[in-house]
Amino acid sequence: MILPLGGLLIGALLGAFRAKQRGGKRADMAQWAAVFGMIGGVIGMFALVIISRMYG
Repeated sequence: MILPLGGLLIGALLGAFRAKQRGGKRADMAQWAAVFGMIGGVIGMFALVIISRMYG
């Protein structure tokens, strides 16, 4: 049950780090973190559904 939250957190951290590497300001970092967080959350949700169907 923690996979979507973990994906969201990891995605947000990666997004903020990537924006900072490219010289982005705070708003850029927040936007990249939000987008990467959503992507990570969706990937985590798919992983949770797949694991639940295989072992549940």
